[in-house]
Amino acid sequence: MSFSVKSKKSGKTFFLHAREQTLRGGTKVRLYYFGSEAKEGAIDALPEGYVISENERTGLPILKKK
Repeated sequence: MSFSVKSKKSGKTFFLHAREQTLRGGTKVRLYYFGSEAKEGAIDALPEGYVISENERTGLPILKKK
């Protein structure tokens, strides 16, 4: 089951995804993003040290460090 959050403003459900990205210098970073469907890369739990907030104007979820 993918981690999901429901928007308070729009009522839509968003699913948390993660992917590995290699930067130009060769450093690998892990990117987190929300999508409207649970696709490849969907993760089951909120990463440790992060909290979810919502953009008041658009209603889109935002992942922030504590």
